[in-house]
Amino acid sequence: MTKKATQLTRIAAALSVTTLFGCGGGATTSTDIDSVDVSAPVSDWQLVWSDEFDDTGIDDNKWTHEVNCDGGGNNEAQCYTDSEENAFVSDGVLNIVALPAEEGAAKPYTSARLITQYKADFKYGRFEIRAKLPEGQGSWPAFWMMPTDSVYGGWPRSGEIDIMEAVNLKAADADGNPEAHIYGTLHYGQEWPNNDSSGQAYSLPDGSNPADDFHTYAIEWQEGEIRWYMDDYLYATQRRSEVRYNSNGEATGLSHRGWYTEYFEQGTGELVTHWDNAPYDQEFYMILNLAVGGSWPEAVNETGIDPEAFTNGQSFEIDYVRVYECGSDPETGAGCETIRPGYDSLDDALVEGAAPIPSAPSTGVAVNLTIFDGTTNPDWPAWDCCGGTTPAIVEDSEEGDVYEFSIGAEPTVMGFISRELFITDPEGEASPFDASPMEENGSVKFDLKMVSSPADASAAWLFKIESGEGTTAVELPLMDGYVGPNADAGATPEQGVWESYEFPLSALAEAGLDTSAIDVIMVFPAWGAGEGAVYRMTNIEISQESAYPELVIFEDEMNADWPMWDCCGGSTPTEEIDNEEHGVTAEFRIGAEPTV
Repeated sequence: MTKKATQLTRIAAALSVTTLFGCGGGATTSTDIDSVDVSAPVSDWQLVWSDEFDDTGIDDNKWTHEVNCDGGGNNEAQCYTDSEENAFVSDGVLNIVALPAEEGAAKPYTSARLITQYKADFKYGRFEIRAKLPEGQGSWPAFWMMPTDSVYGGWPRSGEIDIMEAVNLKAADADGNPEAHIYGTLHYGQEWPNNDSSGQAYSLPDGSNPADDFHTYAIEWQEGEIRWYMDDYLYATQRRSEVRYNSNGEATGLSHRGWYTEYFEQGTGELVTHWDNAPYDQEFYMILNLAVGGSWPEAVNETGIDPEAFTNGQSFEIDYVRVYECGSDPETGAGCETIRPGYDSLDDALVEGAAPIPSAPSTGVAVNLTIFDGTTNPDWPAWDCCGGTTPAIVEDSEEGDVYEFSIGAEPTVMGFISRELFITDPEGEASPFDASPMEENGSVKFDLKMVSSPADASAAWLFKIESGEGTTAVELPLMDGYVGPNADAGATPEQGVWESYEFPLSALAEAGLDTSAIDVIMVFPAWGAGEGAVYRMTNIEISQESAYPELVIFEDEMNADWPMWDCCGGSTPTEEIDNEEHGVTAEFRIGAEPTV
């Protein structure tokens, strides 16, 4: 951990055989306790900075008051002051208090925001507070971090780490229950307003409210990974993105979609997207503040700001702030992980980020893709999203081998997919299709026969196509693509009849599809309305009539780039009029001299 702290207190956090100091609640540590020499205590997390708020006032060597009425960039309703009415220490607790402002003030409320920038700046570690949060519609307490020097550019390119935020605690939510969630979030990506974020909400399982008592809130930040905790329970994990490459070394997708950033490369000045540890590989400083109102809290729960909640002030009470360094590897912060089963699972604590999905550079050459025409394409298996069935190849009396899809009681969508998780054939690999070179004239085409209609015969049928692992998607009524055999489409597919469908790529692109990395094609009755449906598909392709660049060497006249030629006979080929069918033709004559 790199640090610029004027006063550092190093206290070794002793690890007994079973307990990690500062990390309890049933969480586990990655330390191999079987290899611990109990005669020599092991230090994993080592306290390197803290404020216990035991003095009579706020320590100016650790904290700086921000004084402004800027609204935090979120249209907040407070001015931040350095008044002791808005921030003071009492009985070992820091109180940040939001109060009504005097009549005629620039903003209707006053509050405080304290930062450690250039006094305590850190790269990696465990950052923890013990605090009791304020309540009321419009309250917005936060413990968060911003980059000290913003080495990758302005917000959010250099990142933001929100360790704990809460809005409108105890105000009614959409179901009429008291709001009780806290949030852990990352902000990153492109320049505002195209910025991205990802995070997770958490509420205590016993139903208690963070505004009723003190709780601990923390992150553990190491190279490539950040984990969030409330009362030492790990509720969220976020990671750097992991890029997948093809045999040519070209990025073709992400094996994990996490954070990212983009910044201008030194030397070239080119704006480049990076799927690596950046921006969370630089020093950040800590921030404690209590905002009133703003774009987020005023838009949810009971909406707006409840003035009565702030009549006597709302207090954000902080018992301590502590920063720990990982003694195992201070440079990367790794080796002290307080983890539990499921922390790295997308079905549990792992959060999917918002990184753009890279795709291999387009060749610019249109090449048709056949997904199934009686022969399977190992890169594009048939797929049942959620119903638990396996689409099967069956013999159809008219079309031969076709895929058959059956929908049971479980709602599902079905089709064909080319994503790594679903490739089971050893010869297959995820192969998102670049249809951009044929976007003007190409189409998605397939034939479909409904064998049995859904129990709800009036259920709408849909066509959906996705690109870049769901980064872009378009869903349309299936019958919009009907091209035959009848002149007009019905409301739904006709039972027992093979029908052809075609969706122009140009229309899909206009509807928002990125055609450069198509990886899912689906056809299905509307979600939850498909039970009982059985349907067959074949001749699934993405193609255009002329899939390759056309070279005309001679058609009614010679192509000047491709002249007619007599290798060795000394003659000159000529243009001659033939018959009405062929018009002008090329005529070659061979004399006594051998030639080609």
